Amino acid sequence: MSIDAIVFPLANPIPEITRELALEAGARIVGTGASNQPNQINNALVFPGIFKGALEARVKDITDDMKIAACKALARIIKKEDLTETYIIPNIFNKKVATYISKAVIKAAK
Repeated sequence: MSIDAIVFPLANPIPEITRELALEAGARIVGTGASNQPNQINNALVFPGIFKGALEARVKDITDDMKIAACKALARIIKKEDLTETYIIPNIFNKKVATYISKAVIKAAK
């Protein structure tokens, strides 16, 4: 593995490589599907905001533009100065997530 690699072993319950082994092999950032690890990447993170935004915008379909807006909103939650190797994505309990995403979805729906 290249030094400073970014690795996302997301398979559950057994990932393709453990966080520990990825770090030992040279990874700098490891995202995971496991809730007990830093940088948990889980689609449940965006569902409440996407659905709230779609319902408030009264749309019949969730479009690709809305999904992209949700991703961009998620990326804006963590400020650049707060980014670390173990904090590249907000936690599922971060109260800003649903609010930022729902507003972005509403804007994209218009």
